[in-house]
Amino acid sequence: MARTRPRPALPLLLALVAAVIPGPGGAQVSIQLSETILPRGASLQVNCSSSCSEGLDLGLETQWSKVELQHGPNWKLFELSDIEEDSNLMCFGNCGTVQSSASATIILYSFPERVELDPLPAWQQVGKTLTLRCLVEGGAPRSQLSVVFFQGGEELHAEKLGVNSTNPNEITTKVLASRDNHGANFSCRTELDLRPQGLQVFLNVSEARQLRTFDLPGTSPKLNSSDLLEVGTRQKVVCYLDGLFPASEAQLHLELGGHTLTSKSTNRGDLVSATALVEVTPELEGTHQLRCVLELADQNREAEKTLNIYSFSAPVLTLSPSEVSEGSQVTVKCEAHGGAQVVRLSDAPPGDPSPQVSFTLNASADDDQRLFRCSAALKVAGQELLKNQTQKLHVLYGPWLDEGACPRNWTWLEGSQQTLKCEARGNPSPKVTCSRKADNARLPTGVVVTVTREMSGTYVCQATSSHGNVTREVSLTISTIPKYGCPSLTAEQLSLMLMKLWSICMPPPGSTSRRKPGIKCCNHLGGSCKLGVGVGGASQLRSLSFESIKFSVGLSLL
Repeated sequence: MARTRPRPALPLLLALVAAVIPGPGGAQVSIQLSETILPRGASLQVNCSSSCSEGLDLGLETQWSKVELQHGPNWKLFELSDIEEDSNLMCFGNCGTVQSSASATIILYSFPERVELDPLPAWQQVGKTLTLRCLVEGGAPRSQLSVVFFQGGEELHAEKLGVNSTNPNEITTKVLASRDNHGANFSCRTELDLRPQGLQVFLNVSEARQLRTFDLPGTSPKLNSSDLLEVGTRQKVVCYLDGLFPASEAQLHLELGGHTLTSKSTNRGDLVSATALVEVTPELEGTHQLRCVLELADQNREAEKTLNIYSFSAPVLTLSPSEVSEGSQVTVKCEAHGGAQVVRLSDAPPGDPSPQVSFTLNASADDDQRLFRCSAALKVAGQELLKNQTQKLHVLYGPWLDEGACPRNWTWLEGSQQTLKCEARGNPSPKVTCSRKADNARLPTGVVVTVTREMSGTYVCQATSSHGNVTREVSLTISTIPKYGCPSLTAEQLSLMLMKLWSICMPPPGSTSRRKPGIKCCNHLGGSCKLGVGVGGASQLRSLSFESIKFSVGLSLL
């Protein structure tokens, strides 16, 4: 409790009310005080005097200890000590047979011995009314003592203490808690106003109390987690709540099956969340409660969720054997474990789900690289879970050469770039070589070559692997460029070509030039036909397309 004391030069307070009662014959007694103001427990000098000139007997009547310091014919000086409370003093005088008196009332003042703000609750909910209590012990005069409540430096409420107040006294005021109050300091202060007696206002301040406020929504935290957890996996579990204050003070705890999970908490604005990674071990298999507990102030919020933890291994799919020669028998078998059922196996006969399904087949070349799929189902908490397994069958068979992969007839244009494509099927992959029948000259496959006349002839292409070999004859014709003529063109194609040439060579609109094309030469170039026509003054190249035939038209100077 802080106190503002008066300056030493100023005594405190004494209120004096003197009543002089004259005696018969006009003799009077008066009372004079050495001090005009007096603190509690102080000493006071009192002078009693009388106008009586003969036979005077003076005295002072008081409850306090007194000592006569001096006296004269018609006066006496007394000192009173240890004055503790308001009291009346009376000087009396006997002048002969006549008695007279004078009295004064002294009123002492004191600072409060105790000014204390009652401890605040650890937390106060936002929107609830908080009662502030200030305890004041001592302090006088009460009629000039008041109490002021503060939030920080802001005055909240002031109240004057009544004269009849008991001691200790409790002064109260009410505050509506808000988020703005969080972390605010509250205090109370007494003010002893002695300005009417020519002094100042003396202050006594209590120690400050800090208030913490909180706000919680009426909802429970939210739990984000799958209802089903598989043994051997890691699952993320999240618990959060929005709309609380202060989020930084909130604590979130996650529990699974009564065991606390290691979690990381974060807060942003009015939202707080906790995240945990659950290592799903075989020991956890079964049904467990996932629990989230939020603690803020003296309040708890809880949320629970039932988790079903299960073991479910993929089905075992076997091909016996997984690599066979063409024509061999293969057994395809799928097995499910841990209460699961096989619900589907590729190409297996229809049937009810069971722990094991199998069938056999005779492997053919078409079965090479064939993919078999098995699906198993497990029911957990009313939900059907599926897991799949696949296996690939490898069938060994000899080489195949067919028209699609290795055509029998090829026509190449002399001087062009061409690639002989002759590919064989087979497992293992066959090696293909092509040699000319006449002289055994090799013609590489899959390689770009420049076509010459000498390449023409009939070739024998042979595909070889560890499972056999096969041959196929391929005829290669080399087409040369004739000097004149345009072979293989129908009358309709030639007519269309000439019409196109005419449109190309016609002069633009408004021109006086009249040019007429004339066929100079045409050469058959493989699948293309090049037509040379003569017009005056220009040489150009044009491309024409008639159905599947592409024509390059060259215009040259006649």
